[in-house]
This record gives sequence, structure tokens and C-alpha cells, in this order.
Amino acid sequence: MPQDVITVEVDDTIAVVTLNRPDSLNSSNPDLHARLATIWDDVAAIDGLRAVVLTGAGQAFSAGGDFGLLDRMVKDPQLRDEVMAEAAAIVRAIVEFPLPLIAAVNGPAVGLGASVAGFADLVVMAEDAFFADPHVSLGLVAGDGSVMTWPQHMGLQRAKEWILLGGRMSAEEALRVGLANRVAPSGEALKQALELARRVAAMPPQSVRETLRALDKPLRDRLDGDLAAVLGAETRSFDEPEFQANLGRLISRSSR
Repeated sequence: MPQDVITVEVDDTIAVVTLNRPDSLNSSNPDLHARLATIWDDVAAIDGLRAVVLTGAGQAFSAGGDFGLLDRMVKDPQLRDEVMAEAAAIVRAIVEFPLPLIAAVNGPAVGLGASVAGFADLVVMAEDAFFADPHVSLGLVAGDGSVMTWPQHMGLQRAKEWILLGGRMSAEEALRVGLANRVAPSGEALKQALELARRVAAMPPQSVRETLRALDKPLRDRLDGDLAAVLGAETRSFDEPEFQANLGRLISRSSR
């Protein structure tokens, strides 16, 4: 029987949601991407939950998009539209998720991984973890993640530098600019995220839920105004020769 690409473990009032493709650094293949769009309603329906921790199995949080999937999206416009529709669903599902969400970034969080972590309410990063958004350097419009959240976390000017130029943002830098709340020793991100989850779970749930909803209103307004257009621009990037050439080089390099 194939393993679940996302697992959910519940302990009293806290659930741990784990991206579960450790052999591929939890990169987003079609199954994982599709499940990311639906898992949140399933978790929200679990009775008695008050907080959720999101992490990755193995050594990574998520290495981003699976190269094979990206290559298929270049060649198949219908698949491309389906995946981008899922991307919009993932964003909206996380932003509308009614429970506090704490990201335990246990290792590299690249592309989609950085995007998903950016939508969390609190972020704990292992000291050897890093963020990276390679969309622009690869030739894609940065459509559904960092461009929506990073300017709010770190300010527009800093966000432009990290999104346009890419590169690896260390855990300490993420803490400094406002993308992380805590930096934990290697191997302890999940432990510290669970401690935060327990503290949040002990608070009155209605006050937590409605306060988070008020805090997230600017982000919801941004999504309502811009998400469709920016995802449309990202979709068109797949037809650009520069992106296709860069992707081809990455696929060739990974197959050696």
C-alpha cells in the first residue's frame, strides 16, 4: 500500500500534519500538491483540536516543486491549469484555516515549502534550515506564496531583494527580518513548535480564532484582489523559453 503523502497525528487538542515524501525531500509531486489543497478541511473537522503544527518528514520541510511535475506542466497546458487551480486552493485553504497553525521548519523550505511556511501563524526554524524562493531566478513569476506574505512580514524593500535575487535565507536571517518567531537547535524545531502549540491551545479558543482572523484580514484582502492575476502571470511563465531552458538544465543535472 502506498504511503500517505501527508500524515496527520492527533494528541489531545493538537494535530501534527507532516509532509511525507522524505526520500524526495518532501517535494511537491501531483499527489502531494493535490492533498495540500484538501487536507485543511479534513483537519479542521477533527473534534476538539485547538492548534496544528505543520512539518516535514526526514531532513527537509519541503524542497519545492517536483521537477518532473514542472516538466509535464510545460508540455501539458491542461495539467498546468489544474495544478495552478490547486495552488490557489492551497493558499485560500491555509489562509481560511480556522485554527492557529505553527510551522516547524525542520530543514530546507524551498519554493512551495517557503510559501506554505509563510502562511503559518507562527514559525519555528531549525538553526540549519533555510528559506529560498527560486521562482524568479528560474524564470517563473512568484505567484502564490512569498509575493503575498513576505512584504507584510519583512517590508517591501527587503522582500523585493529576497524574491528577485533568490538565494538561501538562513534561519537567523529569517528571524531577523520577521519570517520566523523562533530558531531552534538542529532537530528540535518540532519540539519547540509543539511547545508553542500547547501554549496557544491552552488559551480561550474563540478569542484566539477571531483575533487571528482580524490579523489576517489584510492578507485575505490581498488574495481577493491579486491572487488570480498573479497566478495567471505565473501560468504564462511556463511558455517562456528562459524558464524551459533553466528547467531543462535542472532536470539534466538531477539525473546525473
